[in-house]
Amino acid sequence: MEQDQKGLTLIETMMVFAIIGILVTIAIPPAYQAYEDSVAREQVTEAISLLNAAKAPIAEFYADKGRWPTRPEFDNLVAARTGKYVANLAPLSLAPGFQVTATFKNNGVSAGLLKEGTGRTLVVATKDGVLWVCNDDIDPVTGVPGLIAGNVLAEHRPQACK
Repeated sequence: MEQDQKGLTLIETMMVFAIIGILVTIAIPPAYQAYEDSVAREQVTEAISLLNAAKAPIAEFYADKGRWPTRPEFDNLVAARTGKYVANLAPLSLAPGFQVTATFKNNGVSAGLLKEGTGRTLVVATKDGVLWVCNDDIDPVTGVPGLIAGNVLAEHRPQACK
């Protein structure tokens, strides 16, 4: 009598599950890292929006007064200084210009936006209120010398800040 095999044997089924398990083990970590990076990039866009909103009032203040705003003046000029992921915006007058630093919160943000338990920072700076540089450009010609660079990882910054 001939018997046709219908379906898989127990050994064959176990082999299929083992192969699937191995492939999943290999595929999940890079996929999870890609997801974490995209979440961090999305959260950085909030900081960029807050920083961009601060540029115009600062530039107008500089054009009107010929000097950079003090901390209290900055607080009056810039209404939105915090966000869902950004803890604060902090101004800093530099000898050749002005910088604003966005500091991320230390909870509720992507792990990529934390460094040793505290929020990373993203910076915009200007020498003249017209041309703004992002994060770490201290070149005397194109950047702002004396700028205190932010520490958001390059893979999480927008293209303009790399």
